[in-house]
Amino acid sequence: MNSLLQHKSIAFLKLIRVENLIIIALTQYALRYLVLHKILESNQLLPAMGHTLFHLIVISTLCIAAAGYIINDYFDVKTDLINHPDTVVVDKIIKRRWAIILHIALTTLGILLGAYTALKTGYLRLVGFHIVAAILLWFYSTHFKKQLLVGNLVVAALTAAVVFMPFMFEMGILQNRQPGFHKLYTTVVLTCLKMSVLFALFAFLTTLAREVIKDLEDFEGDQLTGSHTMPIVWGKVSSKLFTCFTLFITIILLSVTIYNHFKAHHTFFSPTPLYIFGGLILPLLLLILWIIKAKNKTHYKQSSLLLKVIMLIGIAYCFIIH
Repeated sequence: MNSLLQHKSIAFLKLIRVENLIIIALTQYALRYLVLHKILESNQLLPAMGHTLFHLIVISTLCIAAAGYIINDYFDVKTDLINHPDTVVVDKIIKRRWAIILHIALTTLGILLGAYTALKTGYLRLVGFHIVAAILLWFYSTHFKKQLLVGNLVVAALTAAVVFMPFMFEMGILQNRQPGFHKLYTTVVLTCLKMSVLFALFAFLTTLAREVIKDLEDFEGDQLTGSHTMPIVWGKVSSKLFTCFTLFITIILLSVTIYNHFKAHHTFFSPTPLYIFGGLILPLLLLILWIIKAKNKTHYKQSSLLLKVIMLIGIAYCFIIH
C-alpha cells in the first residue's frame, strides 16, 4: 500500500476524491463568475445571488459528491482490491462503519444546505438537485455501476447537472425578486441558458467517454466480481469504438461552436476558435488515437488522465469568454 495512505487524513482525502471535488468547485465558480456574471453585466444587470449563498451551494454540491465517492468505495472494496490494491482505503485505513457514518453525515449536510439555498431562492424544488443526486449516487454504487451503460449515463448526467446548477439558482433568484424577469430579459436568459447547455453537454460527453475508459481499465476486477459493464458485455473493441464515437461527437459540437463564431466575427484567428481548436479539438483527436492503440491497463489509465486534463482545459475556456 502507498505509504502516504497510512495517514488517516491523507486516506480520507483519497476516499472523497479531493482532486475531483476541487474540479467540481472550480467548474461552478468559473461558470458563475466568469460566464453568467459577464453576460448579466454586459446587459446592465446585476447578479441577484449573494456570494455567501453561492458558497453554500458549492459546499452542498461537494458534500453530496464526497458522500457518493465514499459509498462507492464502500460497496466496491472487492473489485478495488483486484484493480487498485495499493490504493484501497475502506477496511484497510478507514473502517467500514466509519465510512457509512461519513456518507450519512455528508449526505445529510449536503441536502440540508441544498434545502436552505433553495428556500432562499424562493424555489424550494431546486433542492431536488441534491436529493435526486444523493439517491442516484447510492443506487449507482449498489446497482447501476455493474449494469451495462446505466452507471456511465448516471455519472455523466450528474456531472452535467453540476454544471447547470449555477444557472438554475441564479435565474431562480432573479425571477423571484423580479416576477416576469424571464419575459422582460428573454435574450439574457437564453444566452445564459445557451452557455450553460454548451458546458453541460461537453461535461456529459467527456464524462461518459471517461467512464467507459475507466471500465476498460478495470476490466479484470469487474469481470471477476460479476459486473456487466460495457467492456464485459460488448467486448473491449466495441467499447473503444463507443468511446471514440462519443469523443467524435464532442469534436463535432466544438467545431460547430467555431463555425458559429466565424459567422458572427468573420475570422478564425481570434481567442475563441484558436483556443477550442488547439486546446480541445487537437487533444481529443490525439486521445482517440491513444484509445485505438490502447492494449493494457496502463494505456487506459493514461487515456483517462489525458481526458481529465482536456476537461480542465474545457473549464478554463470560461476565462476566454470573460
